[in-house]
Amino acid sequence: MNTNARRQWLGALCFGMVALSVSGCATPSAPAAEPGHAVEIASGVYVVPGTGGAADESNLGRIGNAGFIVGPRGVIAVDTGTSFAHGQVLLASIRAVTSLPVRMAVVTHTRPEFLFGGTAFQRQGVPILMHSRTAGLMASRCETCLKNLRLVVGEAAMRGTEMYKPDQQFDGVLALDLIGRPVRVLNFGHSSGPGDTAVLDESSGVLFAGGLVDNGRIPDIQDSQLGGWTQALEAMRALGARTIVPGHGPALAAGAAIDGVERYLRTLDARVRALQASGTSLLEVGDAAELPGYERWDQYDTIHRRNASVAYLRIERELMFK
Repeated sequence: MNTNARRQWLGALCFGMVALSVSGCATPSAPAAEPGHAVEIASGVYVVPGTGGAADESNLGRIGNAGFIVGPRGVIAVDTGTSFAHGQVLLASIRAVTSLPVRMAVVTHTRPEFLFGGTAFQRQGVPILMHSRTAGLMASRCETCLKNLRLVVGEAAMRGTEMYKPDQQFDGVLALDLIGRPVRVLNFGHSSGPGDTAVLDESSGVLFAGGLVDNGRIPDIQDSQLGGWTQALEAMRALGARTIVPGHGPALAAGAAIDGVERYLRTLDARVRALQASGTSLLEVGDAAELPGYERWDQYDTIHRRNASVAYLRIERELMFK
């Protein structure tokens, strides 16, 4: 590929990364779920499931999971939804369970479906907590993500949604003594993203894994460091959690959740390295990197193809500076 053609292709790839971060592609998504129904998966621990699929007008972009933990002194919310309206729905789902005050909302990472409901929480006096690197990434690029999301799901669904700043930031590990039951907010370094975090309810052993784990959906490596992600998964395994609430997909046993992501990342890396060693070009790798064992996973036709291209470029850079 000549230099100009390569630049044009890379530009198209970068544009596609931004667009896919909010829209996936034309793959049909699951129908919109009825809003506001929280499911109790352990005593005092609730999940408000997302629809999965790609964000579009039918699902209002509400494709990711959110949840909350109820203690004797209040509630901690985990992730804030796709929009101001979605944030209001999540607050209503909490109110349907308890009248205790929401003490804090933790945003685990920067995918649009987890953070843009934050202003709904802030307007109710609920402080937003996120890792400092998540806050930095949000400030640097999420204005563009919000514009794209408006195009994808429609202005009506996004009415009132605004960029905002977190009320509190942290680095490392944070113990929250707010609701009368022990909750830890965990960061394992740059893994699935630079500031991606998990929230552990120690009483139940439920771990909200945010961007670190998806169930039945292709993990997105766009912001990741694969070595750090693998280490983070091992650290999560050592926590001894019983159940994981993934960013997308149903909650499941912790070991199975971690194994699924770990296996995909390892298989992707091996496949792309083999293709590069055989002389496959960057333009060909999206088609050539088929992994039949994962073709039934949500967003296989979109995120997996992009992952293959991202992995190819990283391996190429690694070899260049070896």
